[in-house]
Amino acid sequence: MTIKSMSEIFYHPSLAMQHLRDENLKGTSEALFTLAILALIPAISLFIGTTQIGWSITPGGDAVKLNLISALNSTIAFYLATCFALGLMGFSMHWMEKTYGGHASLERCMNLTLYTATPLLLAGFAGLYPMLWFCVAIGAVALAYSTFLLFTGVPIIMKIPEERGFLFCISILTVGLIILVGLRSATAFLWGTLTPLIYLP
Repeated sequence: MTIKSMSEIFYHPSLAMQHLRDENLKGTSEALFTLAILALIPAISLFIGTTQIGWSITPGGDAVKLNLISALNSTIAFYLATCFALGLMGFSMHWMEKTYGGHASLERCMNLTLYTATPLLLAGFAGLYPMLWFCVAIGAVALAYSTFLLFTGVPIIMKIPEERGFLFCISILTVGLIILVGLRSATAFLWGTLTPLIYLP
C-alpha cells in the first residue's frame, strides 16, 4: 500500500477498491509487511500515552500511569494480537468467498483486509491522549468508516452482486466479532495471570 492508495481510500474509496482489483499483485508478503507496520501505530501510541501522559476515565480526572515493564509487556501482546486478528480476517475472507461466488485471490483478500482496517489502525494515534471518552469516540468513527469500506470493497474485489456482497460482509463482521470476543477473553486472562497491569503510585 502506497501513500497515494492509502489516502485514496479516504477521498475516493470505490476507485481505490477498483485499483486494488485491477492491480497486479505478486504475493501476500507486501500486504503483511504493511499491516505489521501500521499495527505498530496503536501499540506504540498506547505505550507512550499510558506511560508518559497517563490514563484517565473522565476529563480532569486523576491520570494513572503504567509501570514501564508492565506497559511494554501489554504493548507487545497487543501488537501481536492485532497482527494475528487481521491476518486471520484475511484468511477467513478468502476461505468464505467461494461460498458467495467470489473470485478473489488470497493476496486480494489480505489487501482488502488491510484497506478496510487502515482507518482503525490510524485511529490508534488517539492512544497518545488516553482519555477514555476521546479514544472511544475516535474508535467509533474509525469503526464506522472501516465498515463502510468493507461494504464498498467486497462487491468490487470479489466481483459478486451487491446482494451477495451484503451477506458476505455480514458474515465477515460476524467472524470479526468472534475474533474480538476471543481476544478480549485472552487479554483478561493474561492481565490476571501472566502479564498483570502494574500502576505507578
